[in-house]
Amino acid sequence: MEHDQGSLLDEKALAQAATDPAARVEALRREIEHNSYLYYALDAPVLSDAAFDSLMRELRELEAAHPELIDPSSPTQRVGGYVGEQFAPVRHAQRMYSLDNAMDLDELDAWMQRVVDDFGHFPPMDCELKIDGSSIALTYEDGVLTRAATRGDGTTGEDVTANMRTVKDVPLRLRPEALGAVVDPTRPLELRGEVYLSKASFERLNLAAEANGKAPFANPRNAAAGSLRQKDPTITRGRELSTFMYAIAEDDALRVPGQAELLAWLREAGFHVNPDVALCESAEEVRAFCERALEQRESLPYEIDGVVVKVNAFAQQQALGFTARAPRWAIAFKFPPEEKTTLLRDITVQVGRTGALTPVAELAPVVVAGSTVARATLHNLDEVHRKDVRVGDTVVVRKAGDVIPEVLGPVLSLRPDDAAPWSMPDVCPSCGSPVIREEGEVAFRCISIDCPAQAQERLLHWASRGALDIDGMGEEIVSRLVEVGRLTDVADYYSLDEAELSLLDMGRVNKEGAPIRLGATIAAKLVAAIEASRTRPFARVLFGLGIRHVGKTIAEALAGAFPSIDALAAATEEELAAVEGIGPKIARSVYVFLRVPENVAVIDRLRRAGVTLADEATGEERPQTLAGLTFVLTGSLSGMTRDEAGAALKALGAKVAGSVSKKTSYVVAGEAAGSKYDKAVALGVPVLDEAQLARILETGEPPAPEE
Repeated sequence: MEHDQGSLLDEKALAQAATDPAARVEALRREIEHNSYLYYALDAPVLSDAAFDSLMRELRELEAAHPELIDPSSPTQRVGGYVGEQFAPVRHAQRMYSLDNAMDLDELDAWMQRVVDDFGHFPPMDCELKIDGSSIALTYEDGVLTRAATRGDGTTGEDVTANMRTVKDVPLRLRPEALGAVVDPTRPLELRGEVYLSKASFERLNLAAEANGKAPFANPRNAAAGSLRQKDPTITRGRELSTFMYAIAEDDALRVPGQAELLAWLREAGFHVNPDVALCESAEEVRAFCERALEQRESLPYEIDGVVVKVNAFAQQQALGFTARAPRWAIAFKFPPEEKTTLLRDITVQVGRTGALTPVAELAPVVVAGSTVARATLHNLDEVHRKDVRVGDTVVVRKAGDVIPEVLGPVLSLRPDDAAPWSMPDVCPSCGSPVIREEGEVAFRCISIDCPAQAQERLLHWASRGALDIDGMGEEIVSRLVEVGRLTDVADYYSLDEAELSLLDMGRVNKEGAPIRLGATIAAKLVAAIEASRTRPFARVLFGLGIRHVGKTIAEALAGAFPSIDALAAATEEELAAVEGIGPKIARSVYVFLRVPENVAVIDRLRRAGVTLADEATGEERPQTLAGLTFVLTGSLSGMTRDEAGAALKALGAKVAGSVSKKTSYVVAGEAAGSKYDKAVALGVPVLDEAQLARILETGEPPAPEE
């Protein structure tokens, strides 16, 4: 597909433009679009930036003088002034599937062999770099961009059209030369790709964030996804987003036989297409491409986390089809975790909610898998000694699963002569109280109930979604309330008032040097959330207290056996241990907690504040009509939270599980149901909607077979 790469402005157009502004506007648009195509699609610009800007400036001036000539697909209309309240849901033309992963070359070979077994020969395969960005679907009608949507749950995404119009390498209309391959130009054409930030753009974005006192983005992928969902398109425009397009929702919409030809057409149509692709005729060629991509990973200007391998021919793709979650004709070869070396500057100690002391590696900042790593947990003293890491060591760092920073060990040849083995301190770094290590445990603990570090973590835990769910009471606000001495334990939440919170000094100043305060709007929301938390079920209060070893499931079991704090406090260790799922260790923890005077005092204050410390009697217990059935809840429900729905099902005798298996009786799927829904379909587990759930809770009976 060859093109004239010169200017499209000819003498006739120039002459006509003197008396016909519409002709000049159209000529300018074609010239700007053509040069955008040369720059983004072919990487072969012929105009200087100044000359390109001059054309854009003239077009804006003409459209300002003749507003009747403004068209939504004009290059000047990439940014609108509308600030959306929310992103409307968009249903994709075809589901956007995830890909199965090959974690090493052996798994990749096994997948290729399965394909060979299906066809009796090795079909040509297209290899493409797997861009570490955010998926996007662009819809064109009559060649004009009409909609852009995020991946969402694969079936329904969010409308981000206004934001995608600001991305410079996205054509607002397809090049006329490419429309001949479109079967029906009036039929919506959904094209797919990846939105990403280059390494340089990501660095500039984080430098700007830090200069403005904002938290930096964790990695380019998160930054790209966040930039797509800005309510103000002008913010998206300043984020330097780019795209690589590589797919089409319905391959019968184009007169092309396969993936390689689709990529050529996308480039012809004006899209930015990654040049690092290869059509491979053998498994050896596929492996060589993957190995070469891994070697080149560091030198690329953008982040990649693997290679996508696809059977090239669309007809063969259709023959292979799909599983419940992924195409059988494609696989993602995932790179092994990226490893870097850096200096271990220090080992500090972090005190957790339960008093556990955790050693933390303080590292010289290093970029690993797309984000800067400066700290990594070392878990416990035994782990520090097992890895034999010492302050001053050069250590090897990676991200487990490309997410969690992890210190693998030291480079012994670079160890300083004076590097000494590290030991846990004898006293808590937060409060100075003695540190103990109980027999049979790996963790050291601070034994002080008044430890400030534990207090803040307990306060955050109490306000968390699974506990008392005080919406908006996040780390910054809690930290500030602790600093000013207003919060010391969870009962203090219930003495906060709106006027006091609104005046809370957040420890920062505005441009004029005046202190930034929390403000009346946030204060009102927090007080309303605190008020709502008083009536949370007793089991959530138990979980919120932060008793060691008592998670949500244990808290529910305890509340079921002892429906009030008084009944629980009166129970012996033997009675507690007799509850199913409890046992001696948890029983001992609960028994001791409820006999610590400081804890009893906090519970008494919670009682006076009106916090639920007993399950209300509801008359005769409902028949256990759902006994023996297991439900899994996924997605968001409109009439209640998933926790509330789970509690209602349990009241009827059902078991509520967190994952889907062959033993699952029903999956209840709300809006944006994800992988649990897919697994239910794959296993043949019945899927219920919210209306069916409501009938079950109303009647106490499982759905009829025909449902």
